[in-house]
Amino acid sequence: MADFPLIFEKSKPGRLGAPPPVCDVPGQPLTDLLPRDLIREPAALPELGELEVVRHFTNLSHRNYGIDTGFYPLGSCTMKYNPRVNEAAAANPSFTGVHPMQPVETVQGCLRVVHDLQSWMAEITGFSTATMQPPAGASGELLCLLMIRAYHESRGEAEQRRVVLVPDSAHGTNPASAARAGYRVESIKTDAKGLTDIEDLKAHLSENVAAMMLTNPSTLGLFEENIVEVCELLHSCGAQVFCDGANMNAMVGVTRPGDHGFDCMHLNLHKTFSTPHGGGGPGCGCVAVKAHLEPFLPTPVVAKEGDAYKLEWDRESSVGRVHAFFGNFLMNVRAWAYVRAYGREGLPEIARHAVLNANYVQARIRSEFPPAFDRHCMHECVLTAKPLREFGVRALDVSKRLIDYGFHPPTNYFPLIVPEALMIEPTETETKETLDAFCDVMLRIAQEAKENPEVLHSAPHNATVGRLDEAYAAKTLDVKWNRNPGSPVEVG
Repeated sequence: MADFPLIFEKSKPGRLGAPPPVCDVPGQPLTDLLPRDLIREPAALPELGELEVVRHFTNLSHRNYGIDTGFYPLGSCTMKYNPRVNEAAAANPSFTGVHPMQPVETVQGCLRVVHDLQSWMAEITGFSTATMQPPAGASGELLCLLMIRAYHESRGEAEQRRVVLVPDSAHGTNPASAARAGYRVESIKTDAKGLTDIEDLKAHLSENVAAMMLTNPSTLGLFEENIVEVCELLHSCGAQVFCDGANMNAMVGVTRPGDHGFDCMHLNLHKTFSTPHGGGGPGCGCVAVKAHLEPFLPTPVVAKEGDAYKLEWDRESSVGRVHAFFGNFLMNVRAWAYVRAYGREGLPEIARHAVLNANYVQARIRSEFPPAFDRHCMHECVLTAKPLREFGVRALDVSKRLIDYGFHPPTNYFPLIVPEALMIEPTETETKETLDAFCDVMLRIAQEAKENPEVLHSAPHNATVGRLDEAYAAKTLDVKWNRNPGSPVEVG
């Protein structure tokens, strides 16, 4: 970003934005108040006027790319439009002005939002009840595994059941969550149709298996056609089945994981239910469970007694908290508004249009980017740029070139079992015109790869930052800025 100086490089000694008022009480040296070893060195902060700071960050913001600025086909992320009416609801002072330690009788409206959402999520997914406490999807995964462990402990089987089965196409958070919960992870193969390999699953079943973590539709964008059989096989050896609900956008209002045989699942409100998830959060990894896992839900549980709502703390089998207070409450407000806006009749249209859009993209560009598995997809299509290898072009080159045409790249190289993977999730909120524009560019890039591959190798050409040497950056990670080369003063 040589054309855009860092804010530290714009700094001028002595320049102030808003000078503080003159102190009207006698001053006292800081060393009289604190031991010297507790006093920090002066912070190496930039010195600028307020207008300079405003312009600096406003100009930087113009370089951001988000769903409000363009098509965002990032697979497995469900980058759908976040309706502004939801933001208006979440900004209501009646919600933003409350404190989590207020008396329960003064926050009945807030508790109703949480309780309503718990009930709706349970109904939508086919489970008995739900909790809105987990702040993110991976947190929801971990909670499910902790509840499964507690369930096995209640049956005296926790010590023998130390294995969690995870498909080879799974999200990386699945094995990470299992390991964090203290389990050993074993991988299950994908068959020739892109589904769970039933024979490989059978070979892994034993009384040592605690659970299987399964995403449905899978990260290959395919519905697990044998899901009922998979759940029955796991239950036959006493194991539980967790559904990773990251791809619920393909099924919402159409079919329910609880009816397939799953014992618990997590949902991402910040995906399927359209709460924002840019910038790292906040999110909500709602967890829904069958009745036999309900005693292990985290406390406090929001319950209804007569016409009033209450917090239940005295649940002796609970696994305890997974987040401070009651989760990211304002995400619940946004999702509540979203579900009410669509209603029972409208929710299925979300899934149908998401599936339609993904299949349209797959059909339009499959001649150059064939699907990893040659069949209709669900909410996202997983294609491969492998045919372009003969021209020396990889999926990364295609994605970098997309930036030149004004599109955010899709997910690359995931799932790991697909060579040169391009994972495209258009969501239901995009128009045919937008999809056509994207597909036209993808086909144009494929032609460029054949005629002039160097254009792709050196892309992007029009972005603020060109092609980075990612291997060098990974090996020599240096994210600090020095005011002067060799100076000991560093700013992170």
